[in-house]
Amino acid sequence: MTINIGEIGEELSTLELAETPEGGQVQGPRSGWRLALATFVGNKLAVVGAGIVIFFILFSFVGPHIYVTNQTYTNPIAAFQAPSAKHLLGTDPAGFDELGRIMKGGQAALEIGFLSALIATVIGTLVGSVAGLVGGVVDGLLMRLVDVMLSIPLLFVILIVSARFHGTSVVNLSLIIGVFSWLVSARLVRGEVLSLRERDFVFASQTMGATRRHLIFKHLIPNALGVVIVNITFQVADAINLLAILGFLGFGLQYPAVDWGDMLSQALTWLQDGYWWTVYPVGICLVLVVMAFNFIGDALRDTVDVRLRRR
Repeated sequence: MTINIGEIGEELSTLELAETPEGGQVQGPRSGWRLALATFVGNKLAVVGAGIVIFFILFSFVGPHIYVTNQTYTNPIAAFQAPSAKHLLGTDPAGFDELGRIMKGGQAALEIGFLSALIATVIGTLVGSVAGLVGGVVDGLLMRLVDVMLSIPLLFVILIVSARFHGTSVVNLSLIIGVFSWLVSARLVRGEVLSLRERDFVFASQTMGATRRHLIFKHLIPNALGVVIVNITFQVADAINLLAILGFLGFGLQYPAVDWGDMLSQALTWLQDGYWWTVYPVGICLVLVVMAFNFIGDALRDTVDVRLRRR
């Protein structure tokens, strides 16, 4: 019996064509979280931003246990030493190791950034949810309060409150920044709630006797989490920027605590004398962290918006 290879190939090709649906291969729909993850991972800037944030978290909190330095007692004899094997980024005017100083400042920046963003998000989410659900006079009063507070320069208010209540600790500065940074969150959540409260599941829950508290915590806030999560990343970036500005103006953390803004404020005095290592490394760290959170926020905004997802 003679086997014709050409005939077998033609038969296999015919079978493959018969099994393949017209228009190409059909794939089942992917779940929402897989689409969201694919959209996020597909954004190269978001991946780079996430990598930078993870690096600085490890750098700031794990680094001091590996690269051990003295950040408590000054050593004027060791001031302004150039980068070397002993001090990888040199020393500052007080004799502190610059790399260890940047690690310690990074701890304060990330702690205040996340804590103040959490405080602002909680306040803004609650206020926005109540305003959007209740509506009427309550909505009008709350939104006029937001309008008035938005018309006042945020930095000006934080400077006054920080000077009055001596906001020199991580917790104090986080509270001050968080309490005056919830306005944008409130507006975003209110807009989302105004749309959600017209949905069928909200009407069904109201028909079954659900209270406003139940609607807010069980239906409205969970369904508005996409907007909330996106806003948190921008809140963290804004808080780190505000902390740097406060430190630069002399209203940030005080010795023995340190923040990047305070380091930059002191170092600029010595930049013209050639001590570049006291300015550029900490400045680059500040720019990278803020930029990374903005990259992540932009990607999350595209991820939670189903109209911008790749299908």
